[in-house]
Amino acid sequence: MKKFDTKVQYLKYKVLREVARQAWNDTLLENLLEIPKIIVPGKEPTMRCCVYKERAILGERVKLAMGGNKENPNVIEVIDIACDECPAAGYSVTDSCRGCLAHRCEDACRKGAISFDHQHVAHIDKTKCVECGQCAKVCPYSAIVNRKRPCQIACKVKAITINEDNAAAIDNEKCIACGACVYQCPFGAIMDKSYMLNVVDLLKKSAEGKSTRLYALVAPSISSQFTYAKLGQVVTGLKKLGFHDVIEAALGADMVAKAESAELVEKGFLTSSCCPAFVTYVKTAFPGLAQHISHNLSPMATIAKYIKETMEDAKIIFIGPCTAKKAEVQQERVKPYVDAVLTFEELQALFDSRDIDLTTLEEGVLDNASYFGRIFARSGGLSDAVAEGLKEQKLDDFELNACPCDGIEECKMALQKKSRNLLKANFIEGMACTGGCIGGAGCLTHGEKNKNQVDKYGREAMEKSIEDALSVLL
Repeated sequence: MKKFDTKVQYLKYKVLREVARQAWNDTLLENLLEIPKIIVPGKEPTMRCCVYKERAILGERVKLAMGGNKENPNVIEVIDIACDECPAAGYSVTDSCRGCLAHRCEDACRKGAISFDHQHVAHIDKTKCVECGQCAKVCPYSAIVNRKRPCQIACKVKAITINEDNAAAIDNEKCIACGACVYQCPFGAIMDKSYMLNVVDLLKKSAEGKSTRLYALVAPSISSQFTYAKLGQVVTGLKKLGFHDVIEAALGADMVAKAESAELVEKGFLTSSCCPAFVTYVKTAFPGLAQHISHNLSPMATIAKYIKETMEDAKIIFIGPCTAKKAEVQQERVKPYVDAVLTFEELQALFDSRDIDLTTLEEGVLDNASYFGRIFARSGGLSDAVAEGLKEQKLDDFELNACPCDGIEECKMALQKKSRNLLKANFIEGMACTGGCIGGAGCLTHGEKNKNQVDKYGREAMEKSIEDALSVLL
């Protein structure tokens, strides 16, 4: 029964599960130093050069599972001692160098960073090299290559550099908290902070009658996760954890689709506001277009706001695939409505920390949203929903020219064109993760099959129109 894509995810899960288990039992602080030994019980290392380093790294993972560095506002952090196995990044000369006489690489280098040994083989002086790549372009043997670390390749906003200790460093001014580096790091040296302990505390208080009712607000991409069980069993599992009820964030997506389509007609051009990583990217990289971001809250915040305004003393826990949501709920306009965020990885850890076997449970029901709200989970779904919103509100004389952007690179291209008046589209749907939310860093599984699961889930919706779905709110 495979629950995760990679062994790195599994390791992260084991730490989260053990931290949660200790928290449930009120033994976390007294057993804090024992958790690495529980995960790696023997004297032989399983992943690193020695068991002591392995446990030291696990200790850092435990800290992140408990909320991480409070002085660092970013929800993504680097575990420095775990980040030391990648080769040095930048341009380097490979064994393909033939020691030719032409020395075009030397001529192309304006910084004098190229030198040759007694066999005429080229070498690059890293203290002089500025990574311009001109030497690689002119080498007739393609012997000079640009080695980038997986995290740097994954980060499309260039927020990751290598520090003097040869570890990755994140520029918080550029980082959009999408978590691409988290998922792609082969050593798990970059992780998202977990606020799971806040959720455990709320669940315990609720069970003791000391707290208000907790609502699990689940992202529509949940339909592509927990594939070893049925979605209805996941709903029941959430209630066994102690949640009073489970509500679809897709209902918030229906609300946003209706409001955003009307706003589009009013303003003539919009960029979407549903993906927090995309919104952050627009604000930091294309501030001139920030005024065109839809004023609507994200589906998560929209439905959470409605719940808090209509149900007295409710507490909302959002559960989804997105690390950027952890940053979104720190925003002043969102903070009052969402009390904590869990990823699907963290939810799996919570289930197992309570020994809840989803496959043995009866199926609950989750049927609050329309097809259009549910397909927000994949790229292109929001554009389809806006088109439906225009149609249902009899605004379809407005000609929608949508530009769905699948991944931050497509977002960058569309925003560059729009900023230069080279893009005819009047609605830019931005999804920072490839595939949309189904490609989020907090997913258990990733892949094309997830899109098919979301579409299937959408077709199963009892409410076939946005208005039908929203009628339950009246």
